[in-house]
Amino acid sequence: MNRTATAFAIVLAAGAAPALAQTKPASLGKYPDKPIRFLVPFAPGGTTDIIARAVGQKLSEAIGAQLVVDNRGGAGGTIAAETVARANGDGYTMMMNHQGMAMNVSIYPKLPFDTAKELTGVALVGITPNILVVNANVPAKSVKEFIALLKAKPGEIPYGSGGVGSSAHLAVELFQNLAGVKVLHVPYKGAGPALADTVGGQVQFMIATMPAAAGHIRGGRLRALGVSGSKRSPAFPDQPTIAEAGVPGYDYTTWYGVIGPSTLARPMVQYWNELTNKVVTEPQMKDRLQQLGLEVETATPEKFNELIRSDIVKWGKIIKDAGIKGE
Repeated sequence: MNRTATAFAIVLAAGAAPALAQTKPASLGKYPDKPIRFLVPFAPGGTTDIIARAVGQKLSEAIGAQLVVDNRGGAGGTIAAETVARANGDGYTMMMNHQGMAMNVSIYPKLPFDTAKELTGVALVGITPNILVVNANVPAKSVKEFIALLKAKPGEIPYGSGGVGSSAHLAVELFQNLAGVKVLHVPYKGAGPALADTVGGQVQFMIATMPAAAGHIRGGRLRALGVSGSKRSPAFPDQPTIAEAGVPGYDYTTWYGVIGPSTLARPMVQYWNELTNKVVTEPQMKDRLQQLGLEVETATPEKFNELIRSDIVKWGKIIKDAGIKGE
């Protein structure tokens, strides 16, 4: 049931945005004097894509150049990541990604690039809990009822993910371990197609990212059973956490941020960091992202890269213990 993600590009038009203007270092010269490629390492419709387009539009206006959002799905996001790792450090090839890039170091041990050495965290955008959603026809109305359903049919009920080792895959692996259930994994080429098939009933559930699932939940196409973080989400305050609803100790959140090649000059990194921080903390954008389920959080490039390196170690152990290997 794998789906092939269709890669395409969309241009975000630049315009005037004086309120978000950032003083550009003199060392950057006339930058930018041509469109900037803004890669998304997954198919359209997933959370990374949604965030990239929302933030990218404002970045385009603030930076004064077109950002061409380019979806390059496949291999758990490593195809786009390699493109960025191999790019010139001139600021014209950037990427929106999530913590899956840290997980991929262990899932794909023969990556053609060194994540820690050839990619750099430029700007943290925010974090989001995931949310356990089921197809509207699934009879379970709570986490406890759903666990009972899964235990009655061990290994039979299918769920979708964005691929082997993706955020959704690891979220369900953790759920299985703590809830004592077995389910059937159906990997897709991106979270967008997986979520679409959850809505359509080809798979029965998913632990999806909040921004991608929110519209389907509010529209009644999916039923939410619980959020994956340690606290309730402002986007769905009436939804209990999975931990309080029946799986003690369950806690899973995802970060998102702008990534570039490690060859970016320090002034370029700092320029993008400060510009992105201003864009995502602007009240209207912050509110928009919060409605999608993303909790805006910013950091210096140094702190963001510390987070990436620590996640490489943390998830490396979890992935090894679970025996997860890339396709």
